[in-house]
Amino acid sequence: MVWWSVFSWAMTHNTAHKDVVSRLIDEVMNQGRLEVVDELHTPEMAAKARAWIKPFLESFSDINMRIVDLVAEDDTVAARFSCSGTHTGEWLGKPASGLSFHDVDEVYFFTFEDGLIADAWGIEDTAKRKHQLS
Repeated sequence: MVWWSVFSWAMTHNTAHKDVVSRLIDEVMNQGRLEVVDELHTPEMAAKARAWIKPFLESFSDINMRIVDLVAEDDTVAARFSCSGTHTGEWLGKPASGLSFHDVDEVYFFTFEDGLIADAWGIEDTAKRKHQLS
């Protein structure tokens, strides 16, 4: 029965980590609720996350991120997103254009400590986003 206890713990642990990433997308990115960043990240990572997320939300005020895939193993969640939005503020030194981008792919790996996001690494199809905004 020990294997079942370990399996059950891992499944609960992985589900909890995926729930945190889902909240990050739903509440922070899609709803713009920056105050939730502190609930989801370690203190050190919260400051880094806010420094990236805040300017992005100011550049694309109607951002919509859709979760395509979430895969969890141990203390890592791999996530694939599809991102759309309208360029309503300065981004990469360019003033707001009012143009929209759609279905830009993003892939991120989130590392967890004590149930909170402690690190994140990702790639985004910035070239596709730039092309759609030009």
